[in-house]
Amino acid sequence: MENSKTIDVLNTLITINNDRIEGYETASKETEEQDLKILFAQLSSTSQKCNQELNIEVNKLGGTPAEGTMVSGKFFRVWMDVKAALTGKDRKAILNSCEYGEDVAKNTYENVLKNDTEHLSPELQTLIQEQHTLLVTDHDKVKALRDALIEA
Repeated sequence: MENSKTIDVLNTLITINNDRIEGYETASKETEEQDLKILFAQLSSTSQKCNQELNIEVNKLGGTPAEGTMVSGKFFRVWMDVKAALTGKDRKAILNSCEYGEDVAKNTYENVLKNDTEHLSPELQTLIQEQHTLLVTDHDKVKALRDALIEA
């Protein structure tokens, strides 16, 4: 197992978590709805926890943890949609955008678990699977809130 490939895979996950943190911090500043502020803080906290664990692993491998976000990718545009939705105070649009962002994060983890396991020790595979489970739980919270609005 080559360390540089493992570090690259872990840094991909760090970057997607950085996107979530930045996106939810922005979303929290833009909304006045207290329940959404609490939700966004919880979702950001999940990614902060994931990043702490991933940073430790990258450092153990002698690498430098990623610090940036995927500003050139789809995820950045999603957060711009979130900001626009928040500015319009449209709760359904906010939650639609958040769910899309959650899908991107969840899919990033799923792609790593499907395509990059040869670069990951069994311990790292377990860690990433556990983090994926946390992100799926977060995704489902956002989806449930959004679906409740659709049904109302």
